[in-house]
Amino acid sequence: MKHLLLILISFLLLSSPVIGDEPVVLYQYETSTGIKWKTFGDGKVQPKYNGEIKNGLMDGLGVLTYPYGEKSVVGEWKNGKEWNTKHTKKDGTLLGKIEKGVWLDGELIERWGVLYHGLRNGERGWYEEKGEGGNEGGNNKNWWKFEGKIMNGKPKEGTYVSYTNKDKYVGEFKDGKRNGQGTYLNYFYNQKYVGEFKDGDYDDQGTMTWSSGEKYVGEYKFHKEWNGTQYDKDGNIIGKYENGKYIEQ
Repeated sequence: MKHLLLILISFLLLSSPVIGDEPVVLYQYETSTGIKWKTFGDGKVQPKYNGEIKNGLMDGLGVLTYPYGEKSVVGEWKNGKEWNTKHTKKDGTLLGKIEKGVWLDGELIERWGVLYHGLRNGERGWYEEKGEGGNEGGNNKNWWKFEGKIMNGKPKEGTYVSYTNKDKYVGEFKDGKRNGQGTYLNYFYNQKYVGEFKDGDYDDQGTMTWSSGEKYVGEYKFHKEWNGTQYDKDGNIIGKYENGKYIEQ
């Protein structure tokens, strides 16, 4: 019997994180003087904290759950306040997070996901779901699908594919447009561009390769070859561009 009691006590100590001799389950109460946390309550109707505490306050790692599982908070507390935590809905959607005590809205946090770009109610923009044209089996004219890193409801970096002609862009975005380093595959013209983009267009240094094997290497400006060299499929120079004008060799 003595051994059984020792085993039971050991199990309870191991299964419940404890700091010192203090309890680690707290329940939230709203009082006339503000929010109070107590060691008794009902987790079905009250927010419930389970984790590390110090001097009766949440301090260290813990989990805060809300009634009916509507939301949970996971992370680190300091002196009774959230310090580094994440807030998520029960379906896993990120609502926001706190970094070093400062709240950041979920839209401002980088996440991985899918967005669609197209026309909805007469307005072209980025959407969580496709608008006019319905699902992927419907009328997909001028709709694009993005998958990758998202910040503030817009693409940051990833893969962007056209439903209409299967053109594909893989690279960086800024302000909802192709900006920075990327690769664009144009299936209609059998072209592949690797280089810099600005506001959706080829801009600055890049390399364009055609299915014939010909290649242009150099600067782009206004989506056009500007200052660079044209090569044939064997790597021989066949022409050059100077300030947008082609000079045959």
